[in-house]
Amino acid sequence: MQELDLRYPNCPVRNVLIRFSDKWSLLTLRNIERNGKMRYKEIGNAIPDISQKMLSSTLKHLEEDHLIVREAYAEIPPRVEYSLSEMGKSLMPVIQSLIDWSLAHFEEVTR
Repeated sequence: MQELDLRYPNCPVRNVLIRFSDKWSLLTLRNIERNGKMRYKEIGNAIPDISQKMLSSTLKHLEEDHLIVREAYAEIPPRVEYSLSEMGKSLMPVIQSLIDWSLAHFEEVTR
């Protein structure tokens, strides 16, 4: 689980936003939402510039923070799928608003 902000351990804004506000977490959540259940390799293919180490770390943190669910199937070969948890689903309208704002203001922000 990600650490609390030690200077402000009781600040909900700092200590919740830190858990999903980096670019890899946002891209991972968005791709899982779009596709429903996804396997590790599918997520990696959907985000081609993420390293395997960063993808593994991102998935681990999102699972620890209860935003995604990891489901392992006892098959040969083993199969693992990731999907949004109920809490992750409740976050997606907020993320979609941020995506919409980014699309609307991209030109202005990047001048």
